[in-house]
This record gives sequence, C-alpha cells and structure tokens, in this order.
Amino acid sequence: MPALPFSQALVANQLGANPLAGWQYEYVPAAWGAGAVAKLLTRATTINTRLTIFSGSTTVQERSPIQGGGVAGTTPSELNTTPTTWLAMPGDRLKLSIDEVGAAVATVDGIIILEPV
Repeated sequence: MPALPFSQALVANQLGANPLAGWQYEYVPAAWGAGAVAKLLTRATTINTRLTIFSGSTTVQERSPIQGGGVAGTTPSELNTTPTTWLAMPGDRLKLSIDEVGAAVATVDGIIILEPV
C-alpha cells in the first residue's frame, strides 16, 4: 500500500502547489485492474489555504478550505483530521492544487495512501 507523506511550504498568495508532482504513483498503475482507494489527510498551519483534488478527469473536491491548526512538519492522523477518500481508476493522474489566499506564509502537511482494490 503506497503512501506519500508531504510537507509543503507556501509563500504569500501562492497558487497551484501540487505535492504529488513527480511521485512514483502520481498516475495510478494500469496493473491495478480495478483501481485504488485513495485516502488523503491534510492540515495547514493557517486557515487561509484551499485545496482542489483531481483524479483523472474527475474533480473529487472543489476549492475548499484545508483544516487549520496544524504544526509544520507534523503528518496528520485520522484521530484529528477527517480523510477525503475516493476511488481512483487505473491510469488516473492524481493532482492536488493547493492555494494560499490570505497573504501569509503557510505550511500544508498531509499524507496520501493508495490501497489497490
């Protein structure tokens, strides 16, 4: 079950950060015939960050606030962060678009876990 913990520092008004770019599983492997269940947990150090999630041609989540109150460099857990879960089909490109909209410096920490079906 592949997983990618990430920590992304954002400068003021930065748009379109994608921590999954270049990851080995950025594209769901075609060998996973039925696809994978993707689980994403994210937290930010401020309340001024927004997240859009794409899986192939599907927009899984429109531009929505990321839970604030995180500590930079700390991977969120399901004990205090609600995961976003979806079915990713073989060949889908997984893309996150993280925007900082509050003219502040923020850090977004997260983890994405893929579980082949």
